[in-house]
Amino acid sequence: MMSTITERLEILGLFPIAAAIIAFVLIIGLRPLLVRYALARPNARSTHRKPTPQGGGIAVIGAVTVALVGAAMLMPYTLDDPVQLAGVFACSLALAVVGATDDMRPLEALPRLMLQAIVVFAVVAMLPPALHIFPILPWWIERLLMVVAILWFVNLVNFMDGVDWMTVAEVVPLTAALALFGLMGALPPDATLVSLALCGAMIGFAPFNRPVARLFLGDVGSLPIGLLLGWLLVLLAGGGHLAAALLLPLYYLADATITLLRRVVNGEQVLQAHRSHFYQRAMDGGSSVYQIVGRVFATNVGLVALATVTLLTSSLVLQMLMLAAGSALVGAILWTFDRAHQ
Repeated sequence: MMSTITERLEILGLFPIAAAIIAFVLIIGLRPLLVRYALARPNARSTHRKPTPQGGGIAVIGAVTVALVGAAMLMPYTLDDPVQLAGVFACSLALAVVGATDDMRPLEALPRLMLQAIVVFAVVAMLPPALHIFPILPWWIERLLMVVAILWFVNLVNFMDGVDWMTVAEVVPLTAALALFGLMGALPPDATLVSLALCGAMIGFAPFNRPVARLFLGDVGSLPIGLLLGWLLVLLAGGGHLAAALLLPLYYLADATITLLRRVVNGEQVLQAHRSHFYQRAMDGGSSVYQIVGRVFATNVGLVALATVTLLTSSLVLQMLMLAAGSALVGAILWTFDRAHQ
């Protein structure tokens, strides 16, 4: 029995490595085409100064998909609900098509949001009927709130992907933590595999996005990654671990949400490109990309540690304390970034 468990853990350990290698190889093969057909030119939101190919997300999502298909063929015992998983990935690929279209020929904001909402609605419809985060709410209200939350998460991941290595600094620790929590029993096996694969694929993408980036993720990557992360976090929250689900993405949630609210209060056009995020303000204030993403990565590691504590205790008081500590940690980095701009 112990031998079987050890063998399965060893196979799972190879899973993110395989995804990283697949992503790396795909990028090498795709990059000449991306250079030719998918150049991102500097705009008001950009931190780069010359045209740079985008579309690295094709390799990331492709690597995750190949890794999961391989798992289904070679290790079917690792999948809990392959039908639901296939449906979620079909939705992710649909969102990747929306992102690829937007990368090559920018879509109007409203049609883009409508397409995203349709995909998110489909993902929420595929969630287990018994899954609840707030059982006190009527079922349909809770599901509607899930649609809004995941739709916002899809967009905020896209909004925050505005500097080299930023998405890597967010997604790698977050997915590594989700994979760990899955091995601890907090997530279904399917979600654990997705976390492992996405973590590995982002590591495979990271060398090409290292400052100064030779390749950007693009909407083709940021949108489906946001969808997968939102789905994973909803599963974690629905498994009774709401505090952990809030802590893991707290930096992204805070930076994107506070920035949006601040722009609304200031009467700005919220659908237009901007450089108002806290990390962008820090960059405009003279902080280097390495300083910014280094602080974000360190903050995320701290949030992972706090989230882990909430999984190990059933004490509501201790969970609230971890949430307060996480809020203070994120508040500190936002204050540091905002101060750098002054």
